[in-house]
Amino acid sequence: MIEIIRTNSQNPEFEKLVQLLNSDLANRDGKTHPLSQFNKISSIKYVVLILKKDIAIGCGAISKYDNNSMEIKRMYVSPEARGQRIGEKILSALENWSRELGHTKCLLFMGSKQPEANKLYQRNHYNLIEKYGELKDIKDCICLAKDLY
Repeated sequence: MIEIIRTNSQNPEFEKLVQLLNSDLANRDGKTHPLSQFNKISSIKYVVLILKKDIAIGCGAISKYDNNSMEIKRMYVSPEARGQRIGEKILSALENWSRELGHTKCLLFMGSKQPEANKLYQRNHYNLIEKYGELKDIKDCICLAKDLY
């Protein structure tokens, strides 16, 4: 059985999972990939952790992007928990929290070398959008969004 908890970026279990995420991304993209500048977590207020037998196996976060949108950040599922739809549970929890906070859209960015993540988002009705903000000039960046109804 799994448990979904809400916390913030100060949670040590979240910090551990983010270290694993950063290592995974460095292996895929290289340690100096331009997207790595956006990996900071120090002030994220809205974090979801998935626990299985009190062990954190997945995480995700949201932060306010604008008055209507929350940006999804730091999605990760530990390798031993993959293939069990944990990512979908995290994504759903983040979308629900975004709605509770009064937002009507979620958006996100990711590197092009994350095909599993891309499949997850597309399966959950995220659509390709124009690169936004500081991401405009990063060539292998993918930006996606979903309207929350």
